[in-house]
Amino acid sequence: MGTARRTAITTLVAGGIIVLALALWKLRLVVALLFFAIIIASAMRPSIDWLARHRIPRPAGVALHYLALLGAIAVAIAFATPRALDQVNHALSPSGKAEIAREAKQSSGIKHDVLTAVQKRLKHLPRRSELVKPATQIGPKAFEVVIGIFFTLAAAAYWIFERDKTVDVVCSLIPRPKRKLVRDTWTLIDLRLGAFVRGQALLIMAVGIVLSLLFWAIGLPYWILVGSFAGLVEIIPVIGPLIAGTLAVAVGLTVSFQLALLAAACVVGVRLLEDYLIMPKVLGEAVGLSPLLVLVSVTTVGILFSGWAVLFAVPIAAVVMTLFDVVLRDVDPAEEEVPAVIFSPKEDTA
Repeated sequence: MGTARRTAITTLVAGGIIVLALALWKLRLVVALLFFAIIIASAMRPSIDWLARHRIPRPAGVALHYLALLGAIAVAIAFATPRALDQVNHALSPSGKAEIAREAKQSSGIKHDVLTAVQKRLKHLPRRSELVKPATQIGPKAFEVVIGIFFTLAAAAYWIFERDKTVDVVCSLIPRPKRKLVRDTWTLIDLRLGAFVRGQALLIMAVGIVLSLLFWAIGLPYWILVGSFAGLVEIIPVIGPLIAGTLAVAVGLTVSFQLALLAAACVVGVRLLEDYLIMPKVLGEAVGLSPLLVLVSVTTVGILFSGWAVLFAVPIAAVVMTLFDVVLRDVDPAEEEVPAVIFSPKEDTA
């Protein structure tokens, strides 16, 4: 009788785990958006706490952050987008495609192969008339994206106010001696994720602006598009800079080998400056992961899920490694050195 009961309980637990896993897999988009919201909240929390100490309520602090984000987007649209659209129109125009085709026919070797690949990619890009559509023709996908953005921002705002209550509820369900460990671990993960996101945001802006100006200075075609793309792919660790460098060289080859070499030198120079000066000073191993572990995490997440999931590869790896250190290596999270990017974590946790 006892054996049958244990077997039944084990079967129910295993079945429940499978059902929960399947449910989470079906709801993976919602889970990803919630995780993204938690990451955003972790990045904003120190500055919101700083504003709260200066008598600015937290709801007003959240609103100020979102207004600053909208302002940054408006500035980018006002100053960068018109020039970028001109470059896109030229690249997709018959004359632009003809220039690339002519260069491909007149070249040989690596340059010919690269230009031929660029020519093939341009054939699959939309026409200029398709780049801007009326609002009535945007379709359900764009509406879903807008809903996803509002859901993420709203969830991030709620998490700013509800995190401490959630931690209290979780801690109330575990034995009292373990509560401080759980709370300190949660705080360490939150601080690491916030520092990583703030550092990445600074790197994206810095790399995008610096490379765009360098590409403009050397006369690289479509300099603002290539530079902005290089900044955006900083989100993808290790692989992103390689993609950006390849694109810059490919665009440079449409003009000459010398320009391609200059573009490669710009990318390598900025990358070295980032690795040896900016990263240690600004990001400073915010998540405590080695480059090899980052590469493995990015590759694994990309294979198991999809391309967009690599955005969460480093945060997921940071959470897993923090739990690994605390649970299996008996590391005290309260004694771990907490990274500081822009805001001092000691002040925020005081």
